[in-house]
Amino acid sequence: MTHPAAGPASLPRHATAGPADSPPTAGPTAGPTDTGPTDTNPSAGTAGAGGTGPAVRLHRLGGGAVGRRVRTVVGLLATAALALAGCGVDRTGPAGDGGPTGTVTVFAAASLTESFTALGRRFEADHPGSTVTFNFAGSSALATQITQGAPADVFASAAPRNMATVTDAGHAAGTPTVFARNQLVIAVPEGNPQRLAGLADLARPGLKVALCATQVPCGAAATTALDAAGVRVTPVTLEQDVKGALAKVKLGEVDAALVYRTDARAADREIDGIDFPEATRAVNDYPIVVLADAPNPTAARAFVALVRSAAGRTVLTDAGFQPLSGP
Repeated sequence: MTHPAAGPASLPRHATAGPADSPPTAGPTAGPTDTGPTDTNPSAGTAGAGGTGPAVRLHRLGGGAVGRRVRTVVGLLATAALALAGCGVDRTGPAGDGGPTGTVTVFAAASLTESFTALGRRFEADHPGSTVTFNFAGSSALATQITQGAPADVFASAAPRNMATVTDAGHAAGTPTVFARNQLVIAVPEGNPQRLAGLADLARPGLKVALCATQVPCGAAATTALDAAGVRVTPVTLEQDVKGALAKVKLGEVDAALVYRTDARAADREIDGIDFPEATRAVNDYPIVVLADAPNPTAARAFVALVRSAAGRTVLTDAGFQPLSGP
């Protein structure tokens, strides 16, 4: 599995994935050879693959050495054309056993980092010859990248609103499917040194709080939860994805942050997650879809099927998600 590499400076810290290999074009088919000194239609020829290649016009060949030499050359060219056609390797089509091969590029919400990384390893083990490349970032940033033409096979968002940005622009190959749900907790350093118990404590004077920006799903959920509790918080930082908010707590730069339960669980040796009742008012649905311009649609469909399978639900449950039933 390809590990995320450093992305462009304009994006969140997470990597952008490179495009998947495009399938090579088919080689030309062999044209007929003259079988003797008989008339051949001067306008006849054999086109390349798909009928788009140049025609090979076979003129009448006389007998003798010249005719034999020309016929030999034509035969060799036909043989070479067949050999070239056999060299093409479909990197995005099914393998000999009908399974996917090649690279599948998945754009996924940052909160899916741990669970999708595990599923990527499972996918590669199940489908030898396949590689999963991830781009983990805030769902709003990913949606923008897709609508601006970034090559990707699959999009998994942390909220339907950001998925709608992609579907409304015509970039989805079908109808997105919700595969999991997530909700917020208050992330604090291990041991909860500030003795926080609920959202009301986040308004305590002098307490430093990190939130996600409102345009990303974790920020929108935080706003909904705080409104439900009637609590007003002035954050010291607004992060572009949930990993950024969590990092502020890990680094000791803030006293608390509102993050997803799954992210707090992934950092359980450094972070404690505090449940609060208003979180049930801000549950996020996670939709997934194969993209319309997917370079590798076969592998894309297979990856989505894995996410929605019993094995996928087990991984999501272990990460702290509430998975939904598969097909």
